[in-house]
Amino acid sequence: MNSLDQRFSAWIAALTVACLVASAADDAPAFFPFCIDWHDAKKRNFAEQAAMLKELGYPGVGHIWLDGVEERLRTLDAAGLKLFQITMIVDLAPDKTPYDAARFREVCALVKGRGVQFDLLVNGRPASDPAYDDLAVGVLRTMSDQARESGAQLLLYPHQGSWIERIEDSVRVAEKVDRPNVGVMFNLCHWLRVDPSRDYRPLLQRALPRLWAVSINGADTHDSQPGWTRYIQPLDRGDFDVAGFLRALHELGYRGPVGLQCYGIEGDAREHLARSLAAWRRMNPWATR
Repeated sequence: MNSLDQRFSAWIAALTVACLVASAADDAPAFFPFCIDWHDAKKRNFAEQAAMLKELGYPGVGHIWLDGVEERLRTLDAAGLKLFQITMIVDLAPDKTPYDAARFREVCALVKGRGVQFDLLVNGRPASDPAYDDLAVGVLRTMSDQARESGAQLLLYPHQGSWIERIEDSVRVAEKVDRPNVGVMFNLCHWLRVDPSRDYRPLLQRALPRLWAVSINGADTHDSQPGWTRYIQPLDRGDFDVAGFLRALHELGYRGPVGLQCYGIEGDAREHLARSLAAWRRMNPWATR
């Protein structure tokens, strides 16, 4: 083999390894924090948050509500980070407009082509009551139409006290909406609050065809007291087996993003975000070992 052939063979081998590494990396879920704004002792603005996330090694962040999206995008773009999700409320109460359709259209235009997910907290009716499914389906299909051109996904976000309170509600309604851009999100802290069974695997299995995001955090397995102090902790705290939960997702073939729920965590966000990222790297079953 001459030197040219040797160099060509070496290049092919290097390219093959690079492709294999990229393929393995593509299988690993993105891990990003959300709800980092409200309880940060340092009160960082969006630009400071982006710089902090970049330095820590997070690929991006989730955003809460439809205001401030322009600034969030500017600061993330400047840092080379991604906006993963935007949380918003849909209100089905009879005396309420379900959502700000004009602003939703504006935000959809802003995030066009960015692969953003909208996390929908659907409120205004008794929790888990299927009598309002048809009402919700009409609203959500309209939103689906508005979001289609942007390429964004709409995720039904189970939240304690909301009409969509359980992952079972999310799946039931998403299947009735029956649109390719409408799916569901599993939220560990809210599931711990509303479902005493602690048997998550069949729920994940049932949701899997439309399970496009999950959120995790450190948590205790049981908490009889109100509030979120024990059900939302940094990822390295609490006695709930989050690593086992992630292994179950991995075994089921889940490949969507994983959000880090940070609501209510006090102190310097940098400190608890660093600890949670280190815990994620220890737990992550998708990582190459």
